[in-house]
Amino acid sequence: MIQACCKRLPVLIAAAAFVLIPLHARAALQADPAVLYAKMKSAYDKAAANGWDFRDQEVYLSTIFNAGRAYALQRPNDPAYGELATLTVQVASGLHYNPLTNHDAAVWWVREASAWVTKNASDPTLVAQAQALLERVNSENAPETLANDADADARANAKAYPHDVTAELQQLEADWRAWVLTRDPSWRSLAFERAAQPNFPIGHLPTTYGGAFLQAVNDAATGTAGMTAGDEHNAQTILADVKNLTSPLVIATIKAVPHDAYLTTLAPADEYFGRMGYSVLGIENELKHINFMLNYHYGNREAGQTVLVAQSIDDMHKVYPRDRDMAKLLYACITTLDRMTSPQARAAAAHLRGILTVEYQDSPQAQKVLQATSAG
Repeated sequence: MIQACCKRLPVLIAAAAFVLIPLHARAALQADPAVLYAKMKSAYDKAAANGWDFRDQEVYLSTIFNAGRAYALQRPNDPAYGELATLTVQVASGLHYNPLTNHDAAVWWVREASAWVTKNASDPTLVAQAQALLERVNSENAPETLANDADADARANAKAYPHDVTAELQQLEADWRAWVLTRDPSWRSLAFERAAQPNFPIGHLPTTYGGAFLQAVNDAATGTAGMTAGDEHNAQTILADVKNLTSPLVIATIKAVPHDAYLTTLAPADEYFGRMGYSVLGIENELKHINFMLNYHYGNREAGQTVLVAQSIDDMHKVYPRDRDMAKLLYACITTLDRMTSPQARAAAAHLRGILTVEYQDSPQAQKVLQATSAG
């Protein structure tokens, strides 16, 4: 079972305390792989009894991701690893998995599972599915490609599950997130168009992007600059639909899967990540130190050390994708790396930027990065 997290306590660290001590043990996952595997089996049995609607498929895929990550981090040589990698590719392909609309922050595991299947599977159909998934997870830094794929994947799910509320909402989410990611107004127009369709489940918007979407709808309905006549018409239709709801609009929270046996939300203060064995507080203080040195024009001389910090954050992201500080740490490291120009710093910044803007797009930190990119 998942162990309780240690509570993080603020500590004062003197400037002279930036001593790096490599640790031999990597970060430990606070979850039993066997328990997560059992949760996966339970989700399958429940969905089979329920008839496998779209929601059932999503929950089942989420439990596969959880079990797969646990085996990858703790028991990579267990036969179950290959089984879960194969199952990840099969089910993710069948559900048209796309990192822009999936809420599990499991891109790294999908990439690893797909690479494993590509190398080890003999079934050409399965290998082709793995390669298609690799194209999607490797498009985090190719916004237009990711946006087009997200729209196509959402449309495929809507076709496979006609009149399913979750599948219909995914189409809107794909196009809205494509707009946020690319700032191409055609995606925003398509999102308005989808939500204005008769019988669209406008009363089921999630907390993640629902508020921002409705604000844009209000702006479009009043003829805000940059909106088209079609945007204004569709926005007015959406607002009329909201007004005519039989019950008040409540922006609902999406819960992909019960997380009683999920990867622990909060990283313990005494857990260490990356080759240099940084704790969360160690990461924060090392970034402060690096920025202090950058203020004295150390420039690319700090690149190697900053890349090690970036690797620690990436390692933490694999183990604790829902940690409350994840978006903040990603942003802090990206802005630090952006102060340098070396190829290794640029590559590390691009990798973390892709994680932040795709997997944590609703965070204030991702919005800052996206707005800066758009302004630039």
